Amino acid sequence: MLYPAKFDLQDGCYVVSFRDIPEALTQGYSIEEAREMAADALLTAMDFYFDDNRPVPQPSALEQGEELVSLPISVWAKVLLLNLMLEKKITQSELARLLKKPKQEVTRIVDLNHATKIDTIADALKALGKQPQFSIV
Repeated sequence: MLYPAKFDLQDGCYVVSFRDIPEALTQGYSIEEAREMAADALLTAMDFYFDDNRPVPQPSALEQGEELVSLPISVWAKVLLLNLMLEKKITQSELARLLKKPKQEVTRIVDLNHATKIDTIADALKALGKQPQFSIV
């Protein structure tokens, strides 16, 4: 998933901000460094939403003067799962019952620092009534 970011040159440093994810702020002394730091800041900011059990805002349309920064697809899949769980008011324990898996396994599924097979995330989304699809644009 791609989030729009603003790269402002200030005093020889690129300050990067995301209007959709205000927690993601960073900087770099070159545009290349700023882009790398932006991707890292965006990924790191996702932890705040997961830790606080808050829905992650969807990305807005790109505006003039912005660049798109990519969130890894494995993380985006977990973001979609978190948002759906919050929307349906489904706890990890309830999801574990729906999947017929131990709660510890579901805890790992929604942990951004744990590698989870995309099929496992897809099964969780299906258990919540969604049909995941993969597309290339």
